[in-house]
Amino acid sequence: MKKSLIAACVGLACVSGAHAQSNVTLTGLVDLYVASQKRPGDSGRTNVLDSGGMTTSWFGMTGTEDLGGGLKANFKLTSFQRVDTGTPGRFTGDNFFTRDANVGLSGSFGAVTLGRGLAPNFLPTILFNPFGDSFNFSPLVLHKNVGLFNGTNWPASTPADTGWSNEIIYTTPDLGGLTVNLHYQFGEQNSSTNNDNRKNVGINALYFNGPFALTGYYEYDQVNNYNATNGSLITTGTALDTKKDWLLGGTYDAGVVKGFLTYSQTKADVSTLEFKTTQVGASAPIGAGKLLASVASTKIDNATATIPGKRLTATVGYDYFLSKRTDVYANLMYDKLTGNYTKGNSVAVGIRHRF
Repeated sequence: MKKSLIAACVGLACVSGAHAQSNVTLTGLVDLYVASQKRPGDSGRTNVLDSGGMTTSWFGMTGTEDLGGGLKANFKLTSFQRVDTGTPGRFTGDNFFTRDANVGLSGSFGAVTLGRGLAPNFLPTILFNPFGDSFNFSPLVLHKNVGLFNGTNWPASTPADTGWSNEIIYTTPDLGGLTVNLHYQFGEQNSSTNNDNRKNVGINALYFNGPFALTGYYEYDQVNNYNATNGSLITTGTALDTKKDWLLGGTYDAGVVKGFLTYSQTKADVSTLEFKTTQVGASAPIGAGKLLASVASTKIDNATATIPGKRLTATVGYDYFLSKRTDVYANLMYDKLTGNYTKGNSVAVGIRHRF
């Protein structure tokens, strides 16, 4: 009897220890806004209640297990959501776990991640503009990642999405404020197509030191990711295309105001389009919130008659925090394309909650 009691206590202690070393969290973000919108080229205004004003809504699970000796196992399974309708994905056809679907190991050597994760372009783009990862109101994100499908034919300049499937990422440990991420995406093409060596390769660097921050990324893209995991090759007509995309950026926080500056280019081997984008922005703390402002200008060299050669977008907003997890915001955006297109201007108010 005593032996059985002792064995049971030891078993409970082992189970308790295992739980103490493992951690699985349900986490996410819900963002909804009301807006009167008019994009450049639209014939009229549209009144909407939509999802993802400042951040694309998402939810999912993340977890870590302490393996001992400083080594940890990590996983993420997170899904984008359009919470205004309860529909999964960023758009129709988006896979369920498009935001993250990966597993990896981390330790003193850094981290290795396998699966679907961030593309090299994502963190440098969202951390170095005042409106973060707003796919509706950040001028920089709109120019780099969002095409206009309203007859204007304005294309996104980033060639291969903000997330890559079938990817290996190596992240260095913190090197005095500097972190570097190396990305490789398998094209997974059958060798009979003679394209089995097609791939995406990229690198980014993030440096934070007091009030200063610097970033840069470079991508060599041959695989398109917009339809999540289908791994289609980037093509121009019948020819396979290789696109090179890079950005340099910096911020300086003077306390009363924080300044943002980025410059980026995208160029293709086969197609003739070349994008050049400059973004300038600022944020200033006012009360329990921040005043935000950003302007992005893009010029497309060798633009065709059906593609506008220039775009200018400016947004001002105020983001007020009700708590650490909940904020409300208001944005006003002006958007203009060259050519015979109507100018766009939108106004929105929204609420964002993290859990």
